[in-house]
Amino acid sequence: MKHLQTIKFLVLTFIILTSATSCSKDDMGNKNSQLAAVSVSLKSTTQDLNKVYLDIEDVQIRVKEEKTATNAWVSLNAINTGTHNVSALNDDAQLQLVDFAEIESAYVYEIRIVLSDNNFIDINQTLFSLDVLDKGNATPSNLVNTEFQSNHIYDIVIDLNLDESISFNATDNMMVLNPKLYTQIRDIQY
Repeated sequence: MKHLQTIKFLVLTFIILTSATSCSKDDMGNKNSQLAAVSVSLKSTTQDLNKVYLDIEDVQIRVKEEKTATNAWVSLNAINTGTHNVSALNDDAQLQLVDFAEIESAYVYEIRIVLSDNNFIDINQTLFSLDVLDKGNATPSNLVNTEFQSNHIYDIVIDLNLDESISFNATDNMMVLNPKLYTQIRDIQY
């Protein structure tokens, strides 16, 4: 009976020691140590009372110096895609576009919003299409030129100035959207 208790004690001790020393905190955290988290929200500034609706398709960052290089733009997988009333977005009501997307540590040159073709403005309860393909800009971007380091959270707020972004093209008799963006980046280390 004493042999059984001794063996039981040794096995239990071995299991406890093996469990306590098999993984260290450094080993567990090493998997994602090269990643940074990015969160992006959109707000707008306007003095105009007309409602502006934008069809948001994606949010991307440029991580290569050459814009036309393959894989120069990386998608942040926007969560709130579709048509949104952006004129209602202000400091109190922002639209969360990206919620802590993980990216590899990299130098980020630009950030851009990718728009689809269903953009319009409501003027006196009449909807007018906003051209982004011919005269406008379907992929407005803003320079960032910041190193996104691993183990950091980057909170990005894109401020869309609607008053400077929408114009009327008399030659083609159309409303044109050429978004003017301002970007705020807050770096939080974790």
